Amino acid sequence: MDQAAAEPRGERSEGMPGRGAGEFRSAHPEGRLEDALAAPVVAAIQDTGGYGGLVYLRSRDRRSLVLCVVSGVPRSLLRPWWRVPVGGALPMSEAYRRGEYLWLPDERAAMLRFPQFTAALPYSFGHAYHPVRVGGENVGVLAVLRSATRDPADEPTVRAALREAGRDMEERLTEFARRIPGREGADAVAYGIDYDDQPVNVRLPTPSVRAVEVGIIEWDLDSDRWSGDDDALSLLGVSREEFGGTMAEVEARVSPDDLYELRASRREAQETGQVRARHFRVMDEEDTRVRYRPLELWGHVVRVEGAARILVGALVDAAGGLTAAEAAERLPDGLFSLDQDGRVIYANRRCQELLGSELEQLLGHYPWEVLTWLHDPAYEDRYRAAMLSQEPVSYLVRDPDGVWLGFVLYPGVHGLTGRVFRTNAPAGAEPGRSLAPVGGGAEAPSELVAPTRAGALYHVVQMASVLTEAVTVRDVCRAVAEQLLPGFGAQEIALYTIRDGRMYLLWESGYPEHFLDAFEGVPLDANLPGVHALTTRLPLFFESPEALVNAYPGLALDRMRAWSFLPLIASGHPVGSCILGWSSPHRFTPEERSALTALGGLAAQAMERARLYDAESAVARGLQEGLLPHRLPAIERMRTTGRYLPGTQGMAIGGDWYDVIRTGRGVALVIGDVEGHSVGAAAVMGQLRSAVHAFAASGRPPQEVITHTNQLLAELETDVFATCCYVELEPATGRALAVRAGHPPPLLRHPDRRTESLDLPGGVMLGVQPDAVYPVTTLTLAPGSVLALYTDGLVETPGSDIETGIEEVRLCLAHSRTDSVEELADQLIRTARRTEDRPDDVALLLTAYD
Repeated sequence: MDQAAAEPRGERSEGMPGRGAGEFRSAHPEGRLEDALAAPVVAAIQDTGGYGGLVYLRSRDRRSLVLCVVSGVPRSLLRPWWRVPVGGALPMSEAYRRGEYLWLPDERAAMLRFPQFTAALPYSFGHAYHPVRVGGENVGVLAVLRSATRDPADEPTVRAALREAGRDMEERLTEFARRIPGREGADAVAYGIDYDDQPVNVRLPTPSVRAVEVGIIEWDLDSDRWSGDDDALSLLGVSREEFGGTMAEVEARVSPDDLYELRASRREAQETGQVRARHFRVMDEEDTRVRYRPLELWGHVVRVEGAARILVGALVDAAGGLTAAEAAERLPDGLFSLDQDGRVIYANRRCQELLGSELEQLLGHYPWEVLTWLHDPAYEDRYRAAMLSQEPVSYLVRDPDGVWLGFVLYPGVHGLTGRVFRTNAPAGAEPGRSLAPVGGGAEAPSELVAPTRAGALYHVVQMASVLTEAVTVRDVCRAVAEQLLPGFGAQEIALYTIRDGRMYLLWESGYPEHFLDAFEGVPLDANLPGVHALTTRLPLFFESPEALVNAYPGLALDRMRAWSFLPLIASGHPVGSCILGWSSPHRFTPEERSALTALGGLAAQAMERARLYDAESAVARGLQEGLLPHRLPAIERMRTTGRYLPGTQGMAIGGDWYDVIRTGRGVALVIGDVEGHSVGAAAVMGQLRSAVHAFAASGRPPQEVITHTNQLLAELETDVFATCCYVELEPATGRALAVRAGHPPPLLRHPDRRTESLDLPGGVMLGVQPDAVYPVTTLTLAPGSVLALYTDGLVETPGSDIETGIEEVRLCLAHSRTDSVEELADQLIRTARRTEDRPDDVALLLTAYD
């Protein structure tokens, strides 16, 4: 937003034509997107020696990366990262944007590259990322997680394994996309790969567990009908009277994390004729809570009359395991086991005694939900630390009776085993602190894991980090939209600001065209939720259209089904409102309400700071525009034009200038560049331009003009330097005298289109040596020649050398038409104009000698 605070609006994200991958999944249950990704993810984890893997795919609106497949890591643990912004400062986002492999071997490397990501996940683990491509286009990212301390990683092996998994994914995704109607071409195939659903959990291979309860089932693979004996139905948690025998009813009983395992067992039965030890969990409702019971499925396929394929098998209760249980009961310490999601699946008698809870109370629940004295984010954070680092974690807890207990967690890819025992509290001990090593062994590691809670805190940390880099109001609006929409799953955002007692739209995304026109310029006494949120300074949340209409009868609604209206208050002053919309009814948890309110405050502070910056920048730009020539003089036999683009960093102003000056002998063509990007640089530029103009107009020869200007800059004691190229041309003869002071060489295009870089001998930059000498070079321009003077901003880009940039501009000058110097100047500067991030100013002075 360079012109005015209320001017810019975000690019409208219209719905894309055709059907996306999510729709294809629903229409074709046997052709699901996760099927193309599951096997390569598991292979990548095993080949890299990792413990977990993730696959992100781009969303349909291309603004987010959405977690599609997760393996080896609890799905719930990654809840804040199910959807991340493409433009975020996150490793998966950067690997996707750059299309490059990214390797972060430990938390130190992650902290250096992605400090805000590490602040939300302060755990020791290694991670590698590889772009997923289809048809040469990036459609997602594959990530593998490794232990940062066990088995030092062989980075070339990790890179090679991810590259191979990426190729496998590309082949499978291409085959998947081509089955979507209308996706035959290469571009169309890549276009068909997107994802907007919840992540699918894929289990890593695991050995089977001997169980106690067994139920017999029959599964008609052709019609997806189920039947079973009483024991099987009991394990599924349904009665014979209420069970209709459909696959949908069975899936409704299975944990969402394990639906893939159930569906994969069907494919395994069809392909191999048998199912062996497929693990999944079924819901077991208890009062108002839901717990999960682990089961195994075994079976063989038989054919009956009519060639129907029936899987005759057994459901095995995997929560038993008599041999292991008997051994665990003999231990003096408490022993418990959590599944990958953190729910209790086993606890021996001693554990139950120490925790003061029966097994049936614990089974299928998170321990910190059942035991109120464990209901502290620090304890849940220990579980998260163990699962992400895959290293043992220990800590102290004091129970309600004042007894100190030591906990040691031993993680694995399929869950976690814990040990609990009584201990004497060391001096100064606090609940949640790390437990000192017992007996000098490694069974109870002593390092302290920071008790950071992911979730809402992650979004606050991420937003704060991104807003520190936002300079203008436009930057702030874009950052807020890119963080809030993906982070909270919203589909619409509108940012309003106050001006002259009315509300004006700053930025919108996702709204139907012209929908917000009716709300433009509404006064602060209007009966609207966005206005009320600002005037009362209280956020408003509506979880359904009915709730919003009841509160504001007659309010025009679009297709959204839930809304939040956040006041933007900075230092006690109202700044504006932020409106978010969800396309389906949305329940706002207390944690989410607090996070959105905090984020509104961050956005308001950044907005106010950016508004002040924009105002100062407008003054500075006005100063600079006043220093540059408004119109170049018309010279016989010459056509001249100039171009200037400010840099996009800092104040967006700098010290580049150009000029055309009549002298007693001809015409002086001048271009210069004062180092720095500030009001001070612009002021020095104005002084130098005035000095050069005065010296040249007085009839001094080129060498004296540059020499005197150099002495003037040295006497100013500004601690800045400048470069300059000065060419005095006689229009009648084409003879020219050129002087160069540390400036890039001019480009000359001859009448035969041959173009060269004039390697003029030159002196040091202006202001370095007061007594410096600047040599003069004699040139002759033939009629039809074109001379280009430019500053280094035109030819220097991050990541490339200046010689390459000069060559690119030379080739462009050689192959462009010269009928119009205006069109030619636009052509030469077009590359720089298209660059969003220009670290330097760009100036160009073009002269056609006729």
